[in-house]
Amino acid sequence: MTKFFRKISKFPKFKSKHNSRQSFKVPQFAKIDWEAKTLKIPKFKTPFKFRGKYSGELIKINSVTISKNASGKYFASIQGEFEIPEKESTGEIIGVDLGIKSLLIDSNGTEIKNERFLKKALKNIKYEQRQLSKKKKGSNSRNKQRKVLAKQYQKVTDQRNNYLHQVSTKLINDNQVIVLEDLAVKNMVKNHKLAQAISDVSWGSLVSMLKYKAIWYNRQVIQIDRFYPSSKTCSHCHHLMSSMDLSIREWVCPSCGTHHDRDVNAAKNILRQGLNIMSGLGTKSDTKQKRMEASGSKQSPRSPKIHVL
Repeated sequence: MTKFFRKISKFPKFKSKHNSRQSFKVPQFAKIDWEAKTLKIPKFKTPFKFRGKYSGELIKINSVTISKNASGKYFASIQGEFEIPEKESTGEIIGVDLGIKSLLIDSNGTEIKNERFLKKALKNIKYEQRQLSKKKKGSNSRNKQRKVLAKQYQKVTDQRNNYLHQVSTKLINDNQVIVLEDLAVKNMVKNHKLAQAISDVSWGSLVSMLKYKAIWYNRQVIQIDRFYPSSKTCSHCHHLMSSMDLSIREWVCPSCGTHHDRDVNAAKNILRQGLNIMSGLGTKSDTKQKRMEASGSKQSPRSPKIHVL
């Protein structure tokens, strides 16, 4: 509303009861009983029962946001101060290469499967979408069918989030430092042949989970320059290939003769670059330098964009 009166934005759109997504915020006066699993909200006579658990300690509640999603489910999001139990240091450092065929492969050669939840549910989603398109707009039958379709999408989202939480928690529990590439997902989904597969694997959500869990449990997540040629560089002798098609999954280094699995080799190179950053040797990326060496150029390299948490 302030931006409207300052003539910065257009007239605001207020909340409507007809919106499929609704929410309201409750101040710090809400009370939670974890044992009885009840949430007491001011101005409501009876407390609400909820499902869920928390293993830490809730020190103080700042606010609680009650929301309803498109499928008709209600959620309570608690903002406050929590005591998170510490985890012991493991001393392990791994490089992780994110992919589509596999969700990820680490520098030890461990592969984690991509479950492709959207692809598995796509047949049912398309059917429910066709049924929705046949309903008359504004009718009760259309509203019911909308909820059926929303539940299909919500199921996919819940399955994916649950799986990503399991994967991210295991990585955080087992490793002290995790090195990743800084992928430009928004640019990658512009490729229409891979857009659905990239959205289904949800790299952004996985990286986000790793980052905030690393802060919670005293771990470190390092992201190297997105332009670093991890797949085209030999992890044994550091020879840089001039080009490598995405269809090539295994290759032999022409310099040292080492046979590489594309993804495992990339993960090893990501780990090496992360170690260089940690030791202070990777403050300047050799990405552009390697490109220029491959093309014969002698220009000086530029500083990379490196994010360390």
